[in-house]
Amino acid sequence: METAERTRAVAAATAAASSLGLPVREVTVLQDSNKLTLRLLPSDVLARVAPEADKVAHLEVAIAGQLVRAGSPVAAPDPRVGPQVIERDGFVITLWTYYEPMTSRRLPSDDYARALERLHAGMRTLDVQAPHFSDRVEWAHQLLVDRSRTPALADTDRQLLLDTLRSASRLVAERAGDEQLLHGEPHPGNVMNTAHGPLFIDFETCCRGPVEFDIAHAPDEVADHCPSADPDVLRACRALVLAMITTWRFDRDDRFPEGRRLGAEWLRRVREVHEREGFGHRR
Repeated sequence: METAERTRAVAAATAAASSLGLPVREVTVLQDSNKLTLRLLPSDVLARVAPEADKVAHLEVAIAGQLVRAGSPVAAPDPRVGPQVIERDGFVITLWTYYEPMTSRRLPSDDYARALERLHAGMRTLDVQAPHFSDRVEWAHQLLVDRSRTPALADTDRQLLLDTLRSASRLVAERAGDEQLLHGEPHPGNVMNTAHGPLFIDFETCCRGPVEFDIAHAPDEVADHCPSADPDVLRACRALVLAMITTWRFDRDDRFPEGRRLGAEWLRRVREVHEREGFGHRR
C-alpha cells in the first residue's frame, strides 16, 4: 500500500480491534502488498486489511472457519471475535489467531505434503461456491491480450506466455481426473511452520480444480510425497502456474514487492520449460 493508505489501514484495524474489546498499543507490519497484515499487541491478534473493493474476505473467513471445525491444518480466525468481516473507513478487516513461527528449521517436504493432503480432505467436506481454476487462467490471458495492461512485455515474451497458458490448459483439461475445492495458492508463503505444525493461510484464492493444481504451487520435492498425483497433469499445472504468476507480475497495476524483478526471473524459467518440455510451443 502507499504510505497514506497504509496509515489509514493501520488506524482502521486498530479501531476495529479496539471496538471488539481487543486492546492495541503496538502495531507491527508483517506484510505489505495488496493487503496489509498486522500484528496487534498486547491483544496479540493478527489483522488483515484490504481495500473495501476486495470482495473475497467473506469467503475467506467462512472457509477458514469451516476448515477449523473440520480439524484441517489452517490458521484460525481469532476465537474472541470469530469468523467475521469488519468494514471500516474504506477497508475490510479480518482478525486471526497469531501463531509464532518456527524459525529453527525448514518445513520438511513430507510434512508439507501430509498437511496439504489433510487440507484437501477437509476441503472435500465443504459445500461452498468457488470459481474454477480456469477463471484465473482467463484472467492472465486477458492481461496478455490487452497490451495496455501489460505494456512492459515484449511481443515474443507475450506470445510465449499465451502459448504456455493455452498448451498447459489443454493438457490439464484432457488428462485431469476428479476436481474438488482447492486452496488455490498453497505456496510456501501461505503455509506457516508453527509449534502446532504446518498451518495454511490466505484462502482468498480458493477455486475448484484437480489437486495437481495445488501441488504445483509447492516446492518440487513435495510432489515426491504425493504418489496419487498424475505426473503429466502436475507437469502441465506447474507450467500453467508459472506462466500465470509471471503474467501477473507484468500487470501495470501489480503491487507485489519487487514484482517486476520476479517477473523477469520467472519469464526466464518459462523459456526454460518451453525448451525442455515443449510448453509454449504452438500446435
